[in-house]
Amino acid sequence: MKKNETVLITGASSGIGKELAKLFANDAVNLVLVARSEENLTNVKHEIESKTDVTINIFPKDLSKEDDIISLQKELNSQNKQIDYLVNNAGFGLYGEFINTNLEEELNMVDLNVRTVTHLTKMFLPGMVERNKGGVINIASTAAFQPGPLMAVYYATKAYVLSFSEALSNEMKDKNVKITAVCPGATDTNFGNRANMHESKLFQSGVGSVIEVANASYEGFKKGKTLVIPGFTNKLLANSVRFMPRKIVTKVVRFMQRRI
Repeated sequence: MKKNETVLITGASSGIGKELAKLFANDAVNLVLVARSEENLTNVKHEIESKTDVTINIFPKDLSKEDDIISLQKELNSQNKQIDYLVNNAGFGLYGEFINTNLEEELNMVDLNVRTVTHLTKMFLPGMVERNKGGVINIASTAAFQPGPLMAVYYATKAYVLSFSEALSNEMKDKNVKITAVCPGATDTNFGNRANMHESKLFQSGVGSVIEVANASYEGFKKGKTLVIPGFTNKLLANSVRFMPRKIVTKVVRFMQRRI
Protein backbone atom coordinates (compact mmCIF):
# COMPACT_ATOMS: atom_id res chain seq x y z
CA MET A 1 0.00 0.00 0.00
CA LYS A 2 1.21 3.52 -0.83
CA LYS A 3 0.19 6.90 0.54
CA ASN A 4 -2.41 8.80 -1.51
CA GLU A 5 -3.90 5.60 -2.90
CA THR A 6 -7.68 5.16 -2.64
CA VAL A 7 -9.92 2.17 -2.05
CA LEU A 8 -13.63 2.03 -2.86
CA ILE A 9 -15.58 -0.25 -0.52
CA THR A 10 -19.23 -1.19 -1.04
CA GLY A 11 -21.43 -2.19 1.86
CA ALA A 12 -19.09 -0.11 4.01
CA SER A 13 -21.56 1.02 6.66
CA SER A 14 -21.20 -2.10 8.84
CA GLY A 15 -19.79 -5.60 9.12
CA ILE A 16 -16.90 -6.79 6.97
CA GLY A 17 -16.93 -3.67 4.81
CA LYS A 18 -16.55 -1.37 7.81
CA GLU A 19 -13.72 -3.44 9.30
CA LEU A 20 -11.88 -3.54 5.96
CA ALA A 21 -12.22 0.25 5.76
CA LYS A 22 -10.41 0.53 9.10
CA LEU A 23 -7.61 -1.77 7.91
CA PHE A 24 -7.03 0.16 4.69
CA ALA A 25 -7.12 3.45 6.63
CA ASN A 26 -4.53 2.14 9.07
CA ASP A 27 -2.25 1.68 6.05
CA ALA A 28 -2.88 5.32 5.02
CA VAL A 29 -5.13 4.41 2.09
CA ASN A 30 -7.87 6.98 1.44
CA LEU A 31 -11.45 5.74 1.52
CA VAL A 32 -14.46 5.97 -0.76
CA LEU A 33 -17.29 4.35 1.19
CA VAL A 34 -20.56 3.34 -0.45
CA ALA A 35 -23.74 1.99 1.15
CA ARG A 36 -27.45 2.78 1.27
CA SER A 37 -27.53 4.49 4.67
CA GLU A 38 -26.03 7.99 4.75
CA GLU A 39 -26.34 8.10 8.55
CA ASN A 40 -24.41 4.86 9.04
CA LEU A 41 -21.76 5.90 6.53
CA THR A 42 -21.34 9.22 8.33
CA ASN A 43 -20.86 7.39 11.63
CA VAL A 44 -18.20 5.15 10.10
CA LYS A 45 -16.48 8.19 8.58
CA HIS A 46 -16.34 10.02 11.93
CA GLU A 47 -15.08 6.92 13.73
CA ILE A 48 -12.21 6.38 11.29
CA GLU A 49 -11.39 10.09 11.02
CA SER A 50 -10.91 10.23 14.79
CA LYS A 51 -8.10 7.67 14.54
CA THR A 52 -6.42 8.31 11.16
CA ASP A 53 -5.48 11.12 8.78
CA VAL A 54 -6.89 9.62 5.59
CA THR A 55 -9.36 11.37 3.30
CA ILE A 56 -12.83 9.80 3.44
CA ASN A 57 -15.64 10.37 0.97
CA ILE A 58 -19.05 8.80 1.44
CA PHE A 59 -21.63 8.06 -1.25
CA PRO A 60 -25.10 6.92 -0.15
CA LYS A 61 -26.17 4.70 -3.04
CA ASP A 62 -28.35 1.65 -3.61
CA LEU A 63 -26.00 -0.32 -5.83
CA SER A 64 -28.67 -2.82 -6.81
CA LYS A 65 -29.94 0.02 -9.05
CA GLU A 66 -28.00 0.72 -12.23
CA ASP A 67 -28.86 4.43 -12.07
CA ASP A 68 -27.06 4.67 -8.72
CA ILE A 69 -23.98 2.95 -10.14
CA ILE A 70 -23.89 5.36 -13.07
CA SER A 71 -24.38 8.39 -10.79
CA LEU A 72 -21.56 7.11 -8.55
CA GLN A 73 -19.24 6.93 -11.56
CA LYS A 74 -20.19 10.46 -12.65
CA GLU A 75 -19.59 11.87 -9.18
CA LEU A 76 -16.21 10.16 -8.89
CA ASN A 77 -15.21 11.45 -12.31
CA SER A 78 -16.31 14.99 -11.44
CA GLN A 79 -14.05 14.84 -8.37
CA ASN A 80 -11.16 13.26 -10.33
CA LYS A 81 -11.14 10.32 -7.94
CA GLN A 82 -8.76 7.55 -8.95
CA ILE A 83 -9.68 4.16 -7.51
CA ASP A 84 -6.62 2.00 -6.83
CA TYR A 85 -8.40 -0.78 -4.95
CA LEU A 86 -11.96 -2.07 -5.06
CA VAL A 87 -13.77 -4.10 -2.41
CA ASN A 88 -17.03 -5.61 -3.63
CA ASN A 89 -18.59 -6.38 -0.27
CA ALA A 90 -22.24 -5.31 -0.62
CA GLY A 91 -24.65 -8.21 -0.86
CA PHE A 92 -27.53 -9.95 0.86
CA GLY A 93 -29.32 -13.29 1.07
CA LEU A 94 -32.90 -14.50 1.22
CA TYR A 95 -34.14 -17.57 3.07
CA GLY A 96 -36.90 -19.93 1.96
CA GLU A 97 -37.94 -22.37 -0.73
CA PHE A 98 -37.65 -20.82 -4.16
CA ILE A 99 -41.35 -21.28 -4.97
CA ASN A 100 -42.27 -19.23 -1.89
CA THR A 101 -39.70 -16.43 -1.92
CA ASN A 102 -40.30 -12.95 -3.31
CA LEU A 103 -39.22 -12.57 -6.95
CA GLU A 104 -38.48 -8.86 -6.71
CA GLU A 105 -36.20 -9.37 -3.72
CA GLU A 106 -34.37 -12.20 -5.49
CA LEU A 107 -33.87 -10.17 -8.65
CA ASN A 108 -32.51 -7.32 -6.50
CA MET A 109 -30.18 -9.87 -4.90
CA VAL A 110 -28.92 -11.03 -8.29
CA ASP A 111 -28.43 -7.39 -9.32
CA LEU A 112 -26.42 -6.56 -6.19
CA ASN A 113 -24.50 -9.81 -5.70
CA VAL A 114 -23.69 -10.39 -9.39
CA ARG A 115 -24.45 -7.47 -11.68
CA THR A 116 -22.99 -4.79 -9.40
CA VAL A 117 -19.82 -6.79 -8.77
CA THR A 118 -19.37 -7.20 -12.52
CA HIS A 119 -20.19 -3.56 -13.32
CA LEU A 120 -17.88 -2.01 -10.71
CA THR A 121 -15.03 -4.35 -11.57
CA LYS A 122 -15.40 -3.45 -15.24
CA MET A 123 -15.46 0.21 -14.24
CA PHE A 124 -12.21 0.25 -12.27
CA LEU A 125 -10.09 -2.74 -13.31
CA PRO A 126 -8.93 -1.34 -16.69
CA GLY A 127 -7.46 1.71 -14.93
CA MET A 128 -5.59 -0.53 -12.51
CA VAL A 129 -4.14 -2.51 -15.41
CA GLU A 130 -3.15 0.68 -17.21
CA ARG A 131 -1.31 1.91 -14.10
CA ASN A 132 0.16 -1.56 -13.51
CA LYS A 133 -0.97 -1.66 -9.87
CA GLY A 134 -4.01 -2.17 -7.70
CA GLY A 135 -6.42 -4.94 -6.89
CA VAL A 136 -9.92 -6.17 -6.18
CA ILE A 137 -11.33 -8.01 -3.17
CA ASN A 138 -14.61 -9.80 -3.88
CA ILE A 139 -16.51 -11.02 -0.83
CA ALA A 140 -18.04 -14.35 -1.80
CA SER A 141 -18.95 -17.05 0.74
CA THR A 142 -18.43 -20.70 1.58
CA ALA A 143 -21.86 -20.93 -0.08
CA ALA A 144 -19.95 -20.65 -3.36
CA PHE A 145 -18.73 -24.24 -3.12
CA GLN A 146 -22.08 -26.06 -3.25
CA PRO A 147 -25.77 -25.67 -4.08
CA GLY A 148 -27.90 -24.28 -1.26
CA PRO A 149 -31.42 -25.57 -0.77
CA LEU A 150 -33.57 -22.97 1.04
CA MET A 151 -31.24 -20.23 -0.30
CA ALA A 152 -30.92 -21.40 -3.89
CA VAL A 153 -30.44 -18.02 -5.54
CA TYR A 154 -28.01 -16.67 -2.93
CA TYR A 155 -25.73 -19.71 -3.18
CA ALA A 156 -25.78 -19.43 -6.97
CA THR A 157 -24.78 -15.75 -6.86
CA LYS A 158 -21.79 -16.51 -4.65
CA ALA A 159 -20.71 -19.33 -6.96
CA TYR A 160 -20.60 -16.68 -9.69
CA VAL A 161 -18.47 -14.35 -7.57
CA LEU A 162 -15.94 -17.09 -6.83
CA SER A 163 -15.73 -18.30 -10.44
CA PHE A 164 -15.49 -14.72 -11.74
CA SER A 165 -12.71 -13.86 -9.28
CA GLU A 166 -10.61 -16.94 -9.98
CA ALA A 167 -10.84 -16.35 -13.74
CA LEU A 168 -9.84 -12.69 -13.37
CA SER A 169 -6.95 -13.63 -11.11
CA ASN A 170 -5.57 -15.79 -13.90
CA GLU A 171 -6.06 -13.00 -16.46
CA MET A 172 -4.25 -10.52 -14.19
CA LYS A 173 -1.27 -12.74 -13.28
CA ASP A 174 1.19 -10.79 -15.49
CA LYS A 175 -0.33 -7.35 -14.88
CA ASN A 176 0.62 -6.64 -11.24
CA VAL A 177 -3.06 -6.43 -10.26
CA LYS A 178 -4.35 -8.72 -7.52
CA ILE A 179 -7.78 -10.35 -7.46
CA THR A 180 -8.84 -12.04 -4.23
CA ALA A 181 -12.06 -13.91 -3.52
CA VAL A 182 -12.94 -14.19 0.16
CA CYS A 183 -15.24 -17.02 1.24
CA PRO A 184 -16.28 -16.60 4.88
CA GLY A 185 -18.73 -18.90 6.59
CA ALA A 186 -21.53 -17.68 8.85
CA THR A 187 -20.27 -14.41 10.32
CA ASP A 188 -21.49 -12.08 13.05
CA THR A 189 -22.93 -9.38 10.79
CA ASN A 190 -26.44 -8.18 9.95
CA PHE A 191 -26.56 -10.69 7.09
CA GLY A 192 -28.31 -13.39 9.12
CA ASN A 193 -31.07 -11.06 10.26
CA ARG A 194 -31.68 -9.61 6.80
CA ALA A 195 -31.73 -13.07 5.25
CA ASN A 196 -34.08 -14.24 8.04
CA MET A 197 -31.57 -16.95 8.95
CA HIS A 198 -30.70 -16.12 12.54
CA GLU A 199 -32.74 -19.11 13.78
CA SER A 200 -31.20 -21.59 11.34
CA LYS A 201 -29.03 -24.47 12.56
CA LEU A 202 -26.11 -22.95 10.64
CA PHE A 203 -26.17 -19.67 12.56
CA GLN A 204 -27.17 -21.23 15.87
CA SER A 205 -24.14 -23.55 15.72
CA GLY A 206 -21.80 -20.55 15.90
CA VAL A 207 -20.69 -17.59 13.83
CA GLY A 208 -17.28 -16.20 13.01
CA SER A 209 -15.88 -12.88 14.18
CA VAL A 210 -16.23 -10.07 11.66
CA ILE A 211 -12.85 -8.67 12.74
CA GLU A 212 -11.13 -12.02 12.16
CA VAL A 213 -12.76 -12.34 8.73
CA ALA A 214 -11.69 -8.82 7.76
CA ASN A 215 -8.12 -9.41 9.00
CA ALA A 216 -7.83 -12.69 7.09
CA SER A 217 -9.24 -11.03 3.97
CA TYR A 218 -6.86 -8.10 4.13
CA GLU A 219 -3.74 -10.12 4.87
CA GLY A 220 -4.58 -12.63 2.15
CA PHE A 221 -5.10 -9.83 -0.34
CA LYS A 222 -1.79 -8.18 0.51
CA LYS A 223 -0.06 -11.54 0.00
CA GLY A 224 -1.66 -11.88 -3.43
CA LYS A 225 -3.82 -14.89 -2.61
CA THR A 226 -6.54 -15.71 -5.12
CA LEU A 227 -8.73 -17.45 -2.52
CA VAL A 228 -9.10 -16.73 1.19
CA ILE A 229 -11.29 -18.95 3.38
CA PRO A 230 -11.19 -17.57 6.94
CA GLY A 231 -11.22 -20.23 9.66
CA PHE A 232 -9.99 -23.83 9.75
CA THR A 233 -13.49 -25.35 9.90
CA ASN A 234 -14.62 -23.34 6.90
CA LYS A 235 -11.56 -24.46 4.92
CA LEU A 236 -12.26 -28.08 5.84
CA LEU A 237 -15.93 -27.89 4.84
CA ALA A 238 -15.25 -26.03 1.59
CA ASN A 239 -12.73 -28.66 0.50
CA SER A 240 -14.65 -31.70 1.72
CA VAL A 241 -17.63 -31.11 -0.57
CA ARG A 242 -15.41 -31.89 -3.57
CA PHE A 243 -15.30 -35.52 -2.51
CA MET A 244 -18.94 -36.01 -1.55
CA PRO A 245 -21.76 -37.07 -3.90
CA ARG A 246 -23.73 -34.00 -4.96
CA LYS A 247 -27.03 -35.36 -3.61
CA ILE A 248 -25.45 -35.84 -0.21
CA VAL A 249 -24.03 -32.32 -0.29
CA THR A 250 -27.45 -30.75 -0.90
CA LYS A 251 -29.00 -32.86 1.87
CA VAL A 252 -26.33 -31.73 4.35
CA VAL A 253 -26.71 -28.07 3.34
CA ARG A 254 -30.49 -28.24 3.68
CA PHE A 255 -30.12 -29.80 7.15
CA MET A 256 -27.83 -26.95 8.23
CA GLN A 257 -30.14 -24.31 6.79
CA ARG A 258 -33.22 -25.54 8.69
CA ARG A 259 -34.57 -23.38 11.47
CA ILE A 260 -34.26 -24.84 14.94
